[in-house]
Amino acid sequence: MSTKVPQNSDQEIDIFQLSRSINSFFDRVNSSIFRAIQFFIRNWIVVLVLVILGGTLGFYLDSSKKSYNNQIVVTPNFESVDYLYAKVDLIQAKIVSGDVDFLRNTVGIADPKAIRKIEIKPIADVYKFIEDKEQNFELIKLMAEVGEVKKVLEDNVTSKNYTYHTISFLSNGLVNEKEVVEPLLKYLNNSAYFNSIQKIGYKNLELEIAQNDTIIAQIDHVLNGLSSTAKNSTKNDKLVYYSENLQLNDIIKTKQKLVAEQGKNRFRLISFDKTIKDINTTLNINENKTVNGNFKIWLPIFFIFLFVLVSLFRKFYRKQLAISRANQH
Repeated sequence: MSTKVPQNSDQEIDIFQLSRSINSFFDRVNSSIFRAIQFFIRNWIVVLVLVILGGTLGFYLDSSKKSYNNQIVVTPNFESVDYLYAKVDLIQAKIVSGDVDFLRNTVGIADPKAIRKIEIKPIADVYKFIEDKEQNFELIKLMAEVGEVKKVLEDNVTSKNYTYHTISFLSNGLVNEKEVVEPLLKYLNNSAYFNSIQKIGYKNLELEIAQNDTIIAQIDHVLNGLSSTAKNSTKNDKLVYYSENLQLNDIIKTKQKLVAEQGKNRFRLISFDKTIKDINTTLNINENKTVNGNFKIWLPIFFIFLFVLVSLFRKFYRKQLAISRANQH
């Protein structure tokens, strides 16, 4: 006669216990939901007051604490990059210290309190960095061999040698170019030393362009003379003679180099009218942050959550106090 107990009975008991546990869990969940509903029904006046208070305060913060990002792309000429960074750092220091008089009277910003922060960063352009600068190219190659290219390109000393830089400032409200950007650029360009350098540099570049145009015209005259001689000549050896003695290939290469240089010089002449030349301005970019513009939603939720937390703490404290007193007796 077998004495083994069937396993099906144990499995049925386990399934029954699991079912009871699941039902018990859902009962507890339902009880918790019901108690939460009762809690809000009992305290509906307090909840309503908190919603109204949070919504009102949220609307105020949304309307008064908006943040806008503004960007000015500039190029510092005549080796004025360190001067530019020092000027921007000075303005930031005055903003932090709350020196309204300096910002209004020296910089020329009509509403200094509207500007919350200002900073400047280079626009990384490695191709422009090494263009026509063999020493910079050799530096990049050297750093690439030891795996530190990114570090070199982001280094403060290296990055200041980039052509373009972005001045960014945060404002509490909408700003316009006439009231903020123009006074800011005027202040950045207000340097007796660099103003003198700018005038001399501009004239020198104009003279260089005019001189190069003259040299190009002279080269064209020489080439036209050689061409006419070649056409009138019936012997090929004369063309070889001119080519060897006048170094025709070198003349043509010189002209090509001068033409390319003239193109760059004319581009440079456009930006040489200022020490700190503004390239592009983008204003009033709305800062899309999680809380920005949503205080009217988050504050009521926060107040209600805080109220529930305080109520739970009070309930816990009273329960533990009752237990403590009962144990003392």
